[in-house]
Amino acid sequence: MAGSYDDRDGKIWMDGALVDWRDAQVHILTHALHYASSVFEGERCYNGKIFKGHEHSLRLIESARLLDMPSPYTAEEIDAAKEAVLKANGFENAYVRAVMWRGSGPEMGVSAKGNPVRMAVAAWEWGAYYGDAKWDGAKLDVATWKRPDPQTIPVAAKAAGLYMICTMSKHAAEKKGCSDALFMDWEGYVAEATGANIFFTKDGEVHTPLADRFLNGITRQTVIGLLRDAGITVHERRIRPEELASFEECWLTGTAAEVTPVAQIGDWAFKIGPIARQISDTYEKLVRA
Repeated sequence: MAGSYDDRDGKIWMDGALVDWRDAQVHILTHALHYASSVFEGERCYNGKIFKGHEHSLRLIESARLLDMPSPYTAEEIDAAKEAVLKANGFENAYVRAVMWRGSGPEMGVSAKGNPVRMAVAAWEWGAYYGDAKWDGAKLDVATWKRPDPQTIPVAAKAAGLYMICTMSKHAAEKKGCSDALFMDWEGYVAEATGANIFFTKDGEVHTPLADRFLNGITRQTVIGLLRDAGITVHERRIRPEELASFEECWLTGTAAEVTPVAQIGDWAFKIGPIARQISDTYEKLVRA
């Protein structure tokens, strides 16, 4: 599948039914378009099975709740919608995007409780998120924007509005020839990349930022479990930028990113070492099991 994302063959699940891809549209006065009342999930299907699909469905519902949007569907109904999309499009290996938002209705202001909460699921074939960096190591810029105080945004929600600075930062990174950008938080600690969590190694142990100021990714949690199962110590803690020079390996995790090694962040260089290779291989085997 190729071409513009609004002009393709296939089916998209929308508000309870499969519709032709090009007919999956919303009105210009959709509340989410004006006020960012939208949450979503990114998932991967391997060999016909969505990895941790039910966990993603539960998180979608929770994200909507955090934005004061009651989900019109149960997690089981969302699971079924995703399966229907994969089957309708004949996909065995694909990226799945479920999105829930406040639609157009009787209200068009900041408050819009009278507007319906709508949902759609689309899927498409998608390779490595970072291209060759999946094997050669990604190069990251350091973002000028900061991850904000959790008292200012619902950090536990995978909400569309939280990605505004991600788009801006990734555009800036790409202009410099980088694959992505690393955020610090509002206090200056290392946080995450624009769409992935980050890990480092030192003396055979793993260090990763404490995920209480940004989304605690499902892939992040999976990788931490795999590391600990392998007997590798994992420290979830605050990490200052000046520590980056002391770390040996680095990698990113996310549904789209999977496990992607990092070769450089700004002026800091990292090797693609044994722990990164081990966890990448272990994760690959797990998702395709």
